[in-house]
Amino acid sequence: MTTARAEPTLSRRHAAGSETVRGLLITVLGELVLPTGGSAWTSAFLDLLDRLGVEEKAGRQALMRMAADGWLTGERHGRRTLWRLAPSAEQLLTEGTERIYGFRGVTRDWDGQFVLVLARVPETDRSARHLLRTRLSWIGFGTPAPGLWISPHSGRVAEVERVLAEASFDEARVFLARYHGGGDLPGMIRQAWDVDAIQSRYSQFLADFAGPVAADPLARVVELVHAWRRFPSIDPELPSELLPPLWSGERAADLFAERQASWSAGARRGWMALNEVDVGRGAG
Repeated sequence: MTTARAEPTLSRRHAAGSETVRGLLITVLGELVLPTGGSAWTSAFLDLLDRLGVEEKAGRQALMRMAADGWLTGERHGRRTLWRLAPSAEQLLTEGTERIYGFRGVTRDWDGQFVLVLARVPETDRSARHLLRTRLSWIGFGTPAPGLWISPHSGRVAEVERVLAEASFDEARVFLARYHGGGDLPGMIRQAWDVDAIQSRYSQFLADFAGPVAADPLARVVELVHAWRRFPSIDPELPSELLPPLWSGERAADLFAERQASWSAGARRGWMALNEVDVGRGAG
């Protein structure tokens, strides 16, 4: 006798703290609100968040915080509130969607070049060190040694120069270089990025979304996109030549694309239905 495998629910794997609820809400905005007109009722948000294990109070608080942060504007219609995306939020979500859906977990046809950034920041200047680490990590750079950042994406020179200029790191030096030997390149890659941890996350993603059937495609597609949207920020999309054997990134990207294509139509129908019917929780 076999037991049916329960569909994983994000809220069961993570405590539904404010950051988790905010992250789920950003996923809903990008995956459902943005492509369906840019507005939605409070009741629709609360219904969907409830399916994801988020209590009504936490959902309302997240909506209010998103409005305070400039993501949403609210319009009162009697006891109901219609939330609209702010123009700046539309731009951020559009850029984020392009990054999420364009991400493949591996780079093909590598030109063999690395971008090297020499940017040593004094130990005492913690804020500057944090800023440098955050911004360079966001665009896929790793650090195999203090003061050295690398990326195998030679096309990002202009992007890293912009980041350094915005952060006022005038003493940084940027180079394009090739590896010519003299040391263990795979070892350096593992020093720069936690490849094993990334591989483990891919394996978990593949296990979580192996089942092709979604009893609730609306909640399921939010879980899918919410899980996938983390990868562009943790995986530098290394060339296949620099990755360990049996790398799961490309297989996970294929699964994401397949499941999203399969579930998105049903999810959007469900979302539109929630916004057409007042389910009694529309008060803002």
